[in-house]
Amino acid sequence: MKPVVQEEATGCGIASAATILGKTYAEMKDIANAMGIHASDQALWSDTQYVRRMLSVSGVETSMGESPFVSWDELPDLALLSITHYSENRRDFWHWVVFKRIDGTPVVLDSASHLPSNVRTDFENMAPRWFIEVRFPP
Repeated sequence: MKPVVQEEATGCGIASAATILGKTYAEMKDIANAMGIHASDQALWSDTQYVRRMLSVSGVETSMGESPFVSWDELPDLALLSITHYSENRRDFWHWVVFKRIDGTPVVLDSASHLPSNVRTDFENMAPRWFIEVRFPP
């Protein structure tokens, strides 16, 4: 699994889905747009259903709800993670990233284009609030 860099300032949800599904940003954006999901829609970064729908179209399952973040050790092997939370006009927003254990080593695959590396292990610099477990069907 390799991180996909977002090509739009608000495309972290599309990039996270692309990362999980092994697609390019352009491929995932085409799929999302065909579903009526657009990076310019603020709901993409304030509602979990959009990313869940993008994954479910490819048969990938997600947990029903959001689970509170407790610790890095307690995360499942693959998860969507919400970081960089803020509120605007009483609406919550966040940045989507993918948490993955690769050969037992935890990493965060972050789509932000400004990062020196999109594979992150600087866990002390991230402030997750909750996660959504991601499962591939058997």
